[in-house]
Amino acid sequence: MMRWLMIFWIFVISATAYLDRVNISIAARSIATEFHIDNVHLGWIFSSFVLGYALFQAPAGMLADRIGPRRALTLGVVWWGVFTALLTVISPSVTALLAVVMGMRFLLGVGEAVVYPASNCVVASWVPSAERGIANGFIFAGVGCGAGVTPPLIAYVMSHHGWRAAFWVSAGIGLAVGAVWWVIARDKPEQHPWISVEEREIIAQGLPRDSEKTKARPTSWSIIFRNRDIMAVTLSYFAYGYAAYIFFSWFFIYLSEVRGFNLRQGSYYTMLPFLAMAVASPLGGWISDRVMKRRGKWPGRCGVAIAGMGLAALFIGMGTLVENAQLASIVLAGGAGALYLSQSSFWSVSADIGGVAAGSVSGVMNMGGQFGAALTASLTPAIANHFGWNASFLVAAALCGCGAVLWMTVNPESKLKGQDSA
Repeated sequence: MMRWLMIFWIFVISATAYLDRVNISIAARSIATEFHIDNVHLGWIFSSFVLGYALFQAPAGMLADRIGPRRALTLGVVWWGVFTALLTVISPSVTALLAVVMGMRFLLGVGEAVVYPASNCVVASWVPSAERGIANGFIFAGVGCGAGVTPPLIAYVMSHHGWRAAFWVSAGIGLAVGAVWWVIARDKPEQHPWISVEEREIIAQGLPRDSEKTKARPTSWSIIFRNRDIMAVTLSYFAYGYAAYIFFSWFFIYLSEVRGFNLRQGSYYTMLPFLAMAVASPLGGWISDRVMKRRGKWPGRCGVAIAGMGLAALFIGMGTLVENAQLASIVLAGGAGALYLSQSSFWSVSADIGGVAAGSVSGVMNMGGQFGAALTASLTPAIANHFGWNASFLVAAALCGCGAVLWMTVNPESKLKGQDSA
């Protein structure tokens, strides 16, 4: 069916986005050696990507609401493919080298900012409310798949052709994926020439009743930022982003420098958290939908998020206590998987609360998550330098616990002001 073909290809786009952002963590040692960059400055480079990604979440969400997810995602894929490739032409002798590299990564983040707000527009328009948990879970399984494939792929290309070739491969894959999206995607079910009448009716019957009545009403930023439930979810996503991005930016380096893995070993063990994410994300979505149907929206959405983030706090904290390197990697990977059990809850609730403004609402939420990610990219090595790597992971575990508590205050039935009375 067309809605699941659309969701599948957003899964592919999601995987490709993480290929283009995680590749630098695998190539970091080679880039740092060539450009004479230490871990602290490497953290600045990691943070510059996430800062661009975070700052443009809300504008990207508004852009997706206005021009539609088909065009927004296509533009985003072309943008980040170009800036992934441009990093390879920088010479180590260039003036203000660190600033130039940070600028490239910042602009790459700007291009990637549109991915998930635009995907939430697709979910809001194409997916009935009762299926949004599994749909979002499947989309975010792409995060784990893309990030999981990246270490061995980038390590293989680097070992044979160098880090620049690995970045060219990443850019080429992205452009090809974007071209397919342009062909198969449409913003609304009624615009698609391939959809059946039966599926169009199923989608229409499963969408919130107020979606058509409110489609002409613009949603201001003040309405979004005054919504207590959106702000609670956004703060929780800050904690989520902080914990998740340790695995995307520092886990490979942690395994290499602290646990003693070589390039090959590190590339394989770095896959574990991402494989756990890939399995846990659709599993969490499936559980969320099942519980919601049987017990209601709060247990199905909020309850699953509380459980996932609580378990993540437990596993990440326990991982710091394990002395065996292989076992520690597995326990920490369990923490990443538990974290992603809650992923679909964030995006399903933001789509339900946002309605026709799902892109803008999810953009604000994801901005909070990416500010957390930007903070961990720079703060993690600083904490490790002063207090050790265990302290870095314990901070992430504590924030997961705080994120779980915040979900206890969320009303998933909430609507933006002006939508509930339409």
